Amino acid sequence: MTDPVYVTDALIAEDIDAYLEQHQQKSLLRFITCGSVDDGKSTLIGRLLYDSKMIFEDQLAALEADSKRVGTQGQEIDFALLVDGLAAEREQGITIDVAYRFFTTEKRKFIVADTPGHEQYTRNMVTGASTADLAVILIDARKGVLTQTRRHSFLAHLIGIKHIVLAVNKMDLVGYDKTVFDRITLAYRAFASEIGITNFTAIPISGFKGDNITALSDNTPWFKGPALIEHLENVEIGAAADEAKPFRLPVQWVNRPNLDFRGFSGQLASGKVRPGDAVRILPSGKTTTVDRIVTLDGDLDEAVAGQSVTLTLADEVDCSRGDVIAAADNPPEAADQFEATLVWMADEAMIAGRAYWLKLATQSVSATIQQPKYEINVNTLDHLAAKTLELNGIGVVELSTDKPITFEAYGDNRTLGGFILIDKLTNATVAAGMLHFSLRRAQNVHWQATDISRDMRANLKNQRPALLWFTGLSGSGKSTIANLVEKKLHRMNRHSFLLDGDNVRHGLNRDLGFTEADRIENIRRVGEVAKLMSDAGLIVITAFISPFRAEREMVRSMLPEGEFIEVFIDTPLADAERRDVKGLYKKARTGQLKNFTGIDSPYEAPESPEIRIDTTAMTPEEAADLIIDRLLG
Repeated sequence: MTDPVYVTDALIAEDIDAYLEQHQQKSLLRFITCGSVDDGKSTLIGRLLYDSKMIFEDQLAALEADSKRVGTQGQEIDFALLVDGLAAEREQGITIDVAYRFFTTEKRKFIVADTPGHEQYTRNMVTGASTADLAVILIDARKGVLTQTRRHSFLAHLIGIKHIVLAVNKMDLVGYDKTVFDRITLAYRAFASEIGITNFTAIPISGFKGDNITALSDNTPWFKGPALIEHLENVEIGAAADEAKPFRLPVQWVNRPNLDFRGFSGQLASGKVRPGDAVRILPSGKTTTVDRIVTLDGDLDEAVAGQSVTLTLADEVDCSRGDVIAAADNPPEAADQFEATLVWMADEAMIAGRAYWLKLATQSVSATIQQPKYEINVNTLDHLAAKTLELNGIGVVELSTDKPITFEAYGDNRTLGGFILIDKLTNATVAAGMLHFSLRRAQNVHWQATDISRDMRANLKNQRPALLWFTGLSGSGKSTIANLVEKKLHRMNRHSFLLDGDNVRHGLNRDLGFTEADRIENIRRVGEVAKLMSDAGLIVITAFISPFRAEREMVRSMLPEGEFIEVFIDTPLADAERRDVKGLYKKARTGQLKNFTGIDSPYEAPESPEIRIDTTAMTPEEAADLIIDRLLG
């Protein structure tokens, strides 16, 4: 065993005030450890605590009571005692909740959360990860990448952790074999790219032996570093990135000790603010400027993300707890309808339509959840149909609040994008969630019955409404064939309307990008428009890539039985790319165009379309004739 490590150093003995000042200036890194059972989480944490000059508060009193273990320069901490203590906690079931430990080095302070590995404790891992900057994912070198590894990586990425350390543990049990480490790293990289983890740091370690924990080990001369502690000390945490974002301050409380002072207190969620800056109060939208930035230590010339301050404003504006003070020229949204990912944490299943309290930053509103769009299998990452979410279930849902709340997407701002749901009867936290985007629905909307029915409108046009939904790769010929179909219908005096994918994005969907979430919302909106047009008695023709089966089925469910006709324009990728009329494939291949279907975003071909058009076997004219024959036959 290495030499004893003491919790104090010479500076503490000589000048405690200087030590505390130095300690206060250190940055704080919050991280989690996760892995399968017996992958060595507790051993690793024990090693980190032992090998760093830390203050282990729950053992300090016992050590001080034992005069034999207290010296003039500090208290000796036994590594075996630390490991045994953590193991005892695990045996007692304590670590099924999240066990937190604090330690410090010369460069940085740390809070580590020891999160449980079992699937049934998903909610506990999510709790620990919710405030973490980094995740250490342990892998037993003898076992490689396991289902638990995939689950923990997915959850860490879902929660928004930007820094991943792949700690390949127990290298001593595989003879410090470089090929074993390389094989595991390669396998993990292949999986990580599937879920959006683009960067991670792989380190071969032995928690028990101490290899590559605080210093590079002679047992792995092929590994050039960094050691784990060195990486933890130097990794860039989110403060700098948060400071670069637009200014947001959720108001925690209104501070008014006397009639001459009215301040708005809270912690900056992002950005910077200075006296004189123009700000906007949300959700009211009122604008003013910052007068002073007040703290207990005096006024500041500038406050940055992470600081807790009190702002005074130049004008008497209506602002209270739950409001957000933001940059006037770049404010966040306010909305009452959202799509979100939900992690269910209660023993009782989620009940669609039931109202829960939703707390986001300093805002508290009543929220109602709709039936999940799908549940995510955290082991396989498959999207599953679901009517509810059970304990530890994760799903994508739509929810509505009783009044607008100020928010940003969780990926952009954890503070204004992350929320919890609270049962109104028991006051228990039942779920944690992450907002994706607003659905921009109007408030207080009620269905208005009309006297003219869809059948009456269709009879007036002497036709049967239908939705011809063209789907296929970009360049497959959807728009060309759809245009020919409409021309032929027009000559036959049929009332039709063509909704083209590119045209719709110039207007109705101009605010949407090409991420999976935006593609889904794009199709949802088009489906709603097509439904209105079919209600008018029209034959509606749409030409959209619409890459996901689930969204095509969603549109099918909007219409009466038999009115949705899926037309699969089946063109091989090589043929579509060879045409490349718009030059999109070329841009996608060179990395200029992200999330392009068929290149770096999937296309899910229809399994049982009503009409399949093989563009390698027929001309557009022949295809149009076939479609009209099927439509009117």
